[in-house]
Amino acid sequence: MKLSSLFCLAGAVLFAGVFASAADKKTPPLLKHEMKTLTGKKVDLAKYSGKVLLITNVASQCGATPQYKPLEVLHEKYSEKGLAVLGFPCNQFGSQEPGSDEDVAQFCEKNYGVKFDMFSKIDVNGDKAADLFKQLTSKENAPTEKDAGPVKWNFEKFLVSKEGKVVARFRTGVQPDSAEVVKAIEAELAK
Repeated sequence: MKLSSLFCLAGAVLFAGVFASAADKKTPPLLKHEMKTLTGKKVDLAKYSGKVLLITNVASQCGATPQYKPLEVLHEKYSEKGLAVLGFPCNQFGSQEPGSDEDVAQFCEKNYGVKFDMFSKIDVNGDKAADLFKQLTSKENAPTEKDAGPVKWNFEKFLVSKEGKVVARFRTGVQPDSAEVVKAIEAELAK
């Protein structure tokens, strides 16, 4: 191999390493996770960098299950403006999400026409909690002290800024299309 070719190759490798390192530094810690979709496809959450996120744990057999509808409305209304709604099925609350990922996908499509991104079933609390939810509920990431701590029930909603910071947490009783949630989403999208 010629010396000039070797220098070009070394330069390309160095550039690629610097570029990857710079890109990694731009990804907020909250989005440095890989999760599986309901169809089993792996998704790097870094793809949501720069978007406003509404992350929620969901269940198909809960009194709050009708919240799928306003979540989908928010997705349809604001996705082109930079909002991504992310749903994470969880069976930890009253065993209200007993089905398989395929069952969840069919239920969401048939009953609510869900098109926002849905992920594989996870735990949101305890030793087996997904790292994403460990971060969402941590004191370090909570917007206020009262917003830290375990998820209490299905359909808790975390609003995450374009910079990857949790800026609001809405408990189950707060509807996704309530004035409080919509105002917070619109404020983050305007930044």
